[in-house]
Amino acid sequence: MDAEAVIANEKNDETAEPDQVIRAILVHGMGRTPLSMLILGARLRAAGLRPIVFGYSAAFERWHPCVTRLHQFITRNTKGQRYVVIGHSLGCVLLLAVLPTLAQQPEACFFLAPPMQASRMARTFARWRLFQLMTGEMGQLLTQREWIAELPMPTIPTTIYAGTAGPRGRWSPFGDELNDGILTVAETQLGDIPLVVVPSIHTTIMNSRRISDDIIATVKRNT
Repeated sequence: MDAEAVIANEKNDETAEPDQVIRAILVHGMGRTPLSMLILGARLRAAGLRPIVFGYSAAFERWHPCVTRLHQFITRNTKGQRYVVIGHSLGCVLLLAVLPTLAQQPEACFFLAPPMQASRMARTFARWRLFQLMTGEMGQLLTQREWIAELPMPTIPTTIYAGTAGPRGRWSPFGDELNDGILTVAETQLGDIPLVVVPSIHTTIMNSRRISDDIIATVKRNT
């Protein structure tokens, strides 16, 4: 059984949940696993949502097959039921790509530290062989300004969360810009989509209590 099935099936007895339970499709970031979304998933479950995590490997999967598999995963796990989508980092980009292909749209999108511009950190490390091996085709795509600029804009209510706990100052690669250690706040912005800043770093932003509380409050406000 693969990682996504383990997380998706944990305590997910279909017969025990009413149809009106809102699904929350979670997509982790590059270099992470479904386990990175466990804390967020547990908080969503405690609030009455049903978290289901999609697992993938940027190092071993190519872009288009992964987007296709995500489409199939969302379709299979929502089955006409109400749902929202939550992505972290590269997971947000995968969700942006798959949204236009879904017959049934989610009710809301929540993007955690999304690389909405070709980040300077990714461009810096893209030349390194180790980075190429660890991030595969998807990591290289994130360095291409034109490719990222052509991603479709979401047409449903969306919120972006950006971290601000990264290093700043004279010795920081980001200078005085607000950042999460990987992306600047500016690099997470997409058009006029609402943006919320939280005192978190990139790799653990999904564990922010403020973010989980805000997602839960937004979902419940719209039910």
